[in-house]
Amino acid sequence: MSVGYTWVQWSHHKRVYDATMAVAALLYIIGFVAISKVMHQSPRAISDEVLILRALGSCAFVLLHMILMIGPACRFVPRLLPLLSNRRHLGVMTFLIALAHAAISIGYYHGFGHLNPLVSLLVSNTNFASLTGFPYQLLGLGALVILFLLAATSHDFWLKNLGSAAWKRLHMLVYVAYALLVAHVALGALQGDRGWLAPVATAVGVVSVVSLHLAAGWREVARDRRTVAPDASGQWIDAGAADDFPINRARTVCAPNGERIAIFREKDALSAVSNVCAHQGGPLGEGRIIDGCITCPWHGWQYKAKDGCSPPPFEERIATYQVRIVDRRVQVNANALPPGTATTPATLPPEAPADA
Repeated sequence: MSVGYTWVQWSHHKRVYDATMAVAALLYIIGFVAISKVMHQSPRAISDEVLILRALGSCAFVLLHMILMIGPACRFVPRLLPLLSNRRHLGVMTFLIALAHAAISIGYYHGFGHLNPLVSLLVSNTNFASLTGFPYQLLGLGALVILFLLAATSHDFWLKNLGSAAWKRLHMLVYVAYALLVAHVALGALQGDRGWLAPVATAVGVVSVVSLHLAAGWREVARDRRTVAPDASGQWIDAGAADDFPINRARTVCAPNGERIAIFREKDALSAVSNVCAHQGGPLGEGRIIDGCITCPWHGWQYKAKDGCSPPPFEERIATYQVRIVDRRVQVNANALPPGTATTPATLPPEAPADA
């Protein structure tokens, strides 16, 4: 967080995760080459260099699909959140595999002429008007440059110094990289592939990514449409029956200005904070209270519910909101308080005794 940085933020779980993904990627590459050699025997044999190129490229392409699908998938399956918290490590691995693919490709196709291989890559094919002869390798190069930029700025040092909003906008370029890679594959590898498996797998991957993002987006839009109008004062929003709030969890409401507010219940006390984590904009309302702190479900950043401050020695702060209970209904003031402002939690009154 804000106190210090380490080169690689490894923990036992992250080491296990990274090792598992590295082994899985290695097995994929070995399996791809082995199966391809069996399927393409003489006289249709493919050279080992080309098989390795295809294995590395397809592995990076599959990993990028996983990266893009983890976020929206967690909206529907919270058990996938551990994958989300390790997504940046997976992104760096994807870049390294893509870099290996690019290095071998440039050397294999451009390393035996009189031009510098990189210069040859840029100038050897300028047939931009042809669909079948399009210089698809330039699309892959563009995607690789973006993946490098994202991998190089994936550390929290850059997140802190660029600011979460600018960092988030920068890393949205992953969708540009994905579009370039889809075009790179469609205009490159699929042009010379006479089988059906690769085109179908590519189409399924694209449809899955787009559909999952649309479904998650529609879910969020539908949730925001349930915005409750404030009372006559124009400030207080009814957030629901107090007894319906789960202990150590939250319910979220959308204010008229579009801001989402997370109302947490800790025992019989209710406090409200911004639903947006100061780290990467994670949905705090989907997290829970652990060790007395609201814990973001994405990367575990924590805040005290009463004042929106991270526990010492950390310095992050988020906006807080006033909460009150009227007739056992929870109401939250739609006007945000400055980040780190202490509030008095609303205490849930005991239920009235039943009539004898």
